[in-house]
Amino acid sequence: MQSNIQQNSGITPHRFCVAPMMDWTDRHCRYFHRLISQHALLYTEMVTTGALIHGDHHRFLQFDNEEHPLAFQLGGSNPRELALCAKMVEDYGYDEVNLNVGCPSDRVQNGRFGACLMLEPSLVADCVAAMCAAVSIPVTVKSRIGVDNRDSYEELVLFVDKVADAGCKTFIVHARKAWLSGLSPKQNREVPPLNYDAVFRLKTDFPHLAFIVNGGIISIDHTENFLEQVDGVMIGREAYHNPYVLAEVDSRVFNATVAPRSRHEIMELMMPYIEAQLKNGVRLNSVTRHILGLFHGELGARAWRRHLSENVTSTNAGIKVVRDALAFTYH
Repeated sequence: MQSNIQQNSGITPHRFCVAPMMDWTDRHCRYFHRLISQHALLYTEMVTTGALIHGDHHRFLQFDNEEHPLAFQLGGSNPRELALCAKMVEDYGYDEVNLNVGCPSDRVQNGRFGACLMLEPSLVADCVAAMCAAVSIPVTVKSRIGVDNRDSYEELVLFVDKVADAGCKTFIVHARKAWLSGLSPKQNREVPPLNYDAVFRLKTDFPHLAFIVNGGIISIDHTENFLEQVDGVMIGREAYHNPYVLAEVDSRVFNATVAPRSRHEIMELMMPYIEAQLKNGVRLNSVTRHILGLFHGELGARAWRRHLSENVTSTNAGIKVVRDALAFTYH
């Protein structure tokens, strides 16, 4: 169910992606982002195999049909469990299933998944092979360029080679290594230096594979520069804090001819969604927390954020809170 431009033009949806971000890229956030860009590939938050197998899997897997193209990110290291969960993902209608081999937090290390798996390329290959055997949708991997002092380019090549042989044809690479001790997940997104050249070398050495670069990319100008050397770009925090950066994606990255929606047009389309969620018992703040940055840099942005932040948690907070906040942005 990919968008028409991707079906008809041959442009890969990986050409521009919004990163999976814990506590941020839930279904409300993704619906909002889709109103800004019709063609960017969106990712879920990482969900562990244990949560899907033993928890309320529908809560994790449900999404709005408007979110396509959409990928689901899994965390785990047991090939059988990953295969089972990948099949669940496919059955729910996702366009891709992605294996997290890049998260550096203590919690994922204790569960033996995330970035620590880069130290076990054979296990990652077994996981990917099991997932590929279970589904027909693409199986992709999101990784770092190395872990701790195991960060040589030769080790990165070994990792890619083994995992590609197992069936992965698309690698999303955060161009920093991960420190598994001494740095928090937040510091791991900022402290280890970026090394985009390592990702560029991978594309040169593995021209038959797709490489998507992630880390430190904050604009469409950056994106266009990177697309001269790799197959795609993934933007994370900037897309969340300044979501209107996505407004240029369709025209500048996917060659769409339709003019981007204005911020106010986006909000008018968002209103019925918010009302429907409120009727389903969703708290207003669960949706509005994702839209605080829409007017970033615009007149009235501070009043917009303040009104939402101060009023969405009040008893019986409803759509009027959003409309009142929106009034601060008209000039």
